[in-house]
Amino acid sequence: MFQFLIRCFVKDYQKTDDSTVRERYGKFSGAVGIVTNILLFFMKITTGIVFHSIAITADAINNLSDSGSAVVTLVGFKLAGKPADEEHPYGHARIEYLSGLIVSFVILMVGFQLVQSSFDKIMNPVDAEFSLVSVGVLLLSALIKLWQCLFYKKVGKTIGSSTISANAADSLNDVFATLSVLAGILITYFTGFNLDGYMGVIVALFIMITGVRLIVETSNPLLGMAPSKELVDDIYAKIMSYDGILGIHDLNVHNYGPMRCFASVHCEVSASQDIMVSHDIIDNIERDFLQEKGIHLVIHLDPIVTDDERTNQLKKQVAEIIRSISPEISMHDFRVVWGTTHSNLIFDICVSFAFPMSDSELTRRITEEVDKLDPNYFVVLTVDHSYVPEP
Repeated sequence: MFQFLIRCFVKDYQKTDDSTVRERYGKFSGAVGIVTNILLFFMKITTGIVFHSIAITADAINNLSDSGSAVVTLVGFKLAGKPADEEHPYGHARIEYLSGLIVSFVILMVGFQLVQSSFDKIMNPVDAEFSLVSVGVLLLSALIKLWQCLFYKKVGKTIGSSTISANAADSLNDVFATLSVLAGILITYFTGFNLDGYMGVIVALFIMITGVRLIVETSNPLLGMAPSKELVDDIYAKIMSYDGILGIHDLNVHNYGPMRCFASVHCEVSASQDIMVSHDIIDNIERDFLQEKGIHLVIHLDPIVTDDERTNQLKKQVAEIIRSISPEISMHDFRVVWGTTHSNLIFDICVSFAFPMSDSELTRRITEEVDKLDPNYFVVLTVDHSYVPEP
């Protein structure tokens, strides 16, 4: 069913790396959400009014908010596809995240209002009428929502959209909410205890929990998240595959929306290599990343001395010291300014933000250990913090 719909309504559906095709996927999923949720709303609101059920009515309002969310998603994908301009040189792709945030707040507000309505029903109960029609409507609704969840999940995975994947999670919550309403109706019918208001509260809490979770999920990309380990590993492996690149460090990846990735990295090359040759290697890497991966990569070139045996030996000793303190610490940009009375050891280390030692404590510890090698060694150390998962 999924492939049939995609083939019919998404032009060039195979080209998921194309931003235009990605926009088509997003707009189509929004349209599907609007149609299915409006259908469910009219089914349930009619049933809830006819049979005096606040729980079914609450579930209907939930579906109406979902249709509103689908509208925001559709519009968000449309606006996110706008090309870059002078005011927004990095494009408009982050609008997709903003639309997801708007949807999340709408869901939270709807849940809060339904909690109030359901408490009023608990305090002033009105018996809901049992009907096989209401049972059938709820069962059909649960099946449609389950299909909707699978549809969103497939689209979200196909184009890598956190917004649509969040809609999939919301749809699955709706399945459980609808089944809770159905369970309440059956329990009320067989026991005589009126659970309608209580089931309305449960549905409302489902909605509010989903809203809070989606606010967190859609806010994270706007705040700035670390790239996935898979992406980092891929970047490292590709750069290191070029002849002349001796090492990599200080990788930063910035996401300005889906398929709008900018990155910078320091690449180590031999100091004895002709600078024009090194520059040509860097240019080739940057061009290949843009053409093959759509990543706007900027490389800082770090020349390192490779043919000084004394420096190389000292570098190994310092590396051993750092490794003995913690294997989680990496070192780069090591160089030595040799002098007659003392020598400066200049290098950077990189640790994660969660590293248990403070920067000052770590610097003191390394300095003390290097001093044991030779008290005439002066450590000039910079502590960096990793913005990406270690490869």
